[in-house]
Amino acid sequence: MEKRERSCGAVILRSEGQHTEVLLIRHNLGHWGFPKGHTEPGETDEMTAVREVKEETGYDIRLRDGFIDSTRYSPKEGVMKDVIYFIGEVCGGSPKAQESEVSELRWVRPIDAFSLLTFDNDVLLFRNVLKYLKTFDGGEE
Repeated sequence: MEKRERSCGAVILRSEGQHTEVLLIRHNLGHWGFPKGHTEPGETDEMTAVREVKEETGYDIRLRDGFIDSTRYSPKEGVMKDVIYFIGEVCGGSPKAQESEVSELRWVRPIDAFSLLTFDNDVLLFRNVLKYLKTFDGGEE
């Protein structure tokens, strides 16, 4: 029987001048992605995403209404993991990588994110975020 895991996280965006930037994290294992983590008893998906972003990056975020996406993968044999993602924007805190899990935080232009993201699931997720933003904001890619 396959074990199921559930995590939640967020794609964090900010405006920098006339450009948009996205926050990527490099996990201690070396791969680049978005902040995420396991849900705890009694938490909603949104609560988990906000808590995990704070723990991994030091930033307080607010989640944007209307966007939710998910990825599914097998982190190890016999385990299937679903990760629920939101779009977030920084509303406080200060950058501090969670030493036990994150080796680097980096703000990058969206076009540069594609060359850093390690996993195809994250690339597809980020394409969906940009498509959503373009549809609802007239945003840039």
